[in-house]
Amino acid sequence: MRTPSGRECPYFYGDYHRGRQIEECRLIDKPNQPKKWQPKYCYSCPVPDIVIANSCPNMILNADIKKSFPLFKKKVFVSAYCTKAHKEVKEPKIGCGLCHDVPKNLVIGE
Repeated sequence: MRTPSGRECPYFYGDYHRGRQIEECRLIDKPNQPKKWQPKYCYSCPVPDIVIANSCPNMILNADIKKSFPLFKKKVFVSAYCTKAHKEVKEPKIGCGLCHDVPKNLVIGE
C-alpha cells in the first residue's frame, strides 16, 4: 500500500473507506505495546528501499523508532534476521549472502 510519503510499503495499512482515516505501520506497532508510529516517520523510513532491493522470503525485518543522538529527531531503525542462515543480517539491502548465490555462468573479472 502507498505510504504518506508516496512509496509502496508492505507493512503500511491505511483504511479510508467511508470517511475512515485509519493509518498504521504493522512493522513498528506491535500488539500489546503503545502506539508510537506517526505518518511523518514514513518519509525517512528505509523499509520500502530494503523491500525493493531484497525480496528474500527468509529475511525478517524488525523496526523501532529511536533517536541516534539525544538532540536529534526520532527516526526508524531497521534490523534484519535470516531464518535460513540463523544469523543477524548486517546489510538488509544486500542480504546474508547464503540465500541467493551468484549464478555459475556469471563470470566476474578475467
